[in-house]
Amino acid sequence: HLATSLPLPSERDHLRPRIDLIVFMIDIKSKYSLKNVEASLAHVDASFFLGKVCFLVTGVGRVNACSIETNAVCKLGETYCSPVLFCELELEGIRAVTAQRLLRMLQICAGHIRGVSALSFVSLMRNFDDD
Repeated sequence: HLATSLPLPSERDHLRPRIDLIVFMIDIKSKYSLKNVEASLAHVDASFFLGKVCFLVTGVGRVNACSIETNAVCKLGETYCSPVLFCELELEGIRAVTAQRLLRMLQICAGHIRGVSALSFVSLMRNFDDD
């Protein structure tokens, strides 16, 4: 299911399936995209940041057209203890690999991968260089 921003409309709560993973998409060419994600983060329950949220940054193939510093997005990932994936959706190979990574993350978050929890997965992805 896709939404352009949060919170989700409450009138369909009874029809909404369980949410296993939230992927915030940020178009690096649009400052509005980052601001929309930042505003939406306030509507996410804190328990989701324990391995069930990631940030997908698109448009990274055009560094000269960037409106957002990659450091700002990385800082967002650090602040919310959530992984940040960078991709270029216009390149078929990268798009396919990114889709596979997201699908694997979803399988883990939904509990379909035996012996791996969302929390253990996100701890494996954490960068320990700052410690």
